[in-house]
Amino acid sequence: MIPTSTTSNDTAHAPDPLLEPPGCGLLIVGCGNLLRGDDGVGPILVRHLWDRGMPDPVRLADGGTAGMDVAFKMRGAERVVIVDASATGAAPGTIYRVPGAELAELPPLQGLHSHSFRWDHAIAFARWALADECPDDITVFLIEAADMTLGADLSPAVAEAMEKVIDVIERDFVAPLRPEPPTDPDALTVEFTDDGYLRLSAALAASRFPADVAVASLRDGELWLLPLRGPRSGGLLLKQRNPAGDRAVLVREVLADDIPAGRHPATWDSEHGALRIPLEQK
Repeated sequence: MIPTSTTSNDTAHAPDPLLEPPGCGLLIVGCGNLLRGDDGVGPILVRHLWDRGMPDPVRLADGGTAGMDVAFKMRGAERVVIVDASATGAAPGTIYRVPGAELAELPPLQGLHSHSFRWDHAIAFARWALADECPDDITVFLIEAADMTLGADLSPAVAEAMEKVIDVIERDFVAPLRPEPPTDPDALTVEFTDDGYLRLSAALAASRFPADVAVASLRDGELWLLPLRGPRSGGLLLKQRNPAGDRAVLVREVLADDIPAGRHPATWDSEHGALRIPLEQK
């Protein structure tokens, strides 16, 4: 007689766990059409923010290609920032900052389709679809467009205004979420491996190298590691090496295969914006 399991039925009929959205501290959405000049300022701004490197609580979304999906991504977000172009007749590059309190009364969802999905549609749709789970803290930045013709680049006025909006978003929304640089000397200790990798702690990498890209150079018996903005700048990639978020970057070629394997103290040079590591053997 073959014994039967007393646990298989329990497992088979166990209820599936409720899957909750991951949520985030801040969702930044860029709305607009990349193919139509200044109308693409929102998605282009999001790409610039991605190049800077965003801390873990921040999520970026291109609302120009997935508007309704972005509305659902608002669920679980503590704060939402939306950037879009405007066409009010004002001077090109004029910036409007619309606080959440002024967004309570939005036009109804009439004639909505994916090709005309704008920031006001995203908010109205999110409030309709998510109800009480729609975030209350929503801020909209609008940049007055100069040229929305097909195939055009960003106009100079809009490009300049975009940089100003990036600075405001960094200062008012992103900076409070960035990790503080470590002050514990152990956190500033780095390790060279025999195969030419430099290992950094998660705290050091997140605070000083948010885009996970750096350039390395030898100066007066030290290895200098300087952060870059995004992989489009070239440089060396800091790769995640464990679930804790520690990073490793290959510096063997910079050191000409003369690897000072072992742990070394490091200092952050604020004047030059570089991590400086003495290379004497330990």
